[in-house]
Amino acid sequence: MEKIPSHCNCKTLVLGCGNILFGDDGFGPHIANELQNNHNLPDNVEVINAGSSVRNLLFDVAVSDVRPDRIIIVDAIDANRTPGEVFEVSIDDIPEKKIDDFSMHQLPTSNLLKELKDLCRVDVRIIVCQVENIPSEVSTTISKKLLDAAPEVCKTIDDLINNSSSKI
Repeated sequence: MEKIPSHCNCKTLVLGCGNILFGDDGFGPHIANELQNNHNLPDNVEVINAGSSVRNLLFDVAVSDVRPDRIIIVDAIDANRTPGEVFEVSIDDIPEKKIDDFSMHQLPTSNLLKELKDLCRVDVRIIVCQVENIPSEVSTTISKKLLDAAPEVCKTIDDLINNSSSKI
């Protein structure tokens, strides 16, 4: 009998998405590390620094017989808002032209997220932070505005884990 991956066999799966080599794009992995190292999460919560491999993890969940009740995606995006602003993006608000786009900068694998929500009945939440800077050269430094937003994002995730009706 094949063992079910822990990221499929949990109540809540938190995926920190982004590339740590491009400044603010590493915000999702930063949040995943913060949650893993500094938060006392319930045993039924799995937090993964997904980096740029979120598609593989979501595919595992989509084809598994066992799935989390909730998936929380954390990412940094450029939505022409105030740098460091934290907000939630609805899957239904992702433009249709991005359904086949698997780029981390276009939100993670929106087609798989829609399928998980609509066909698999998984509660999918996408929490994002407006980037201040994506450098043109490799840099592992996240801007102060995003670092300052990290406690708000972690609190939001804690609230979602402990209260299913939380909204940003």
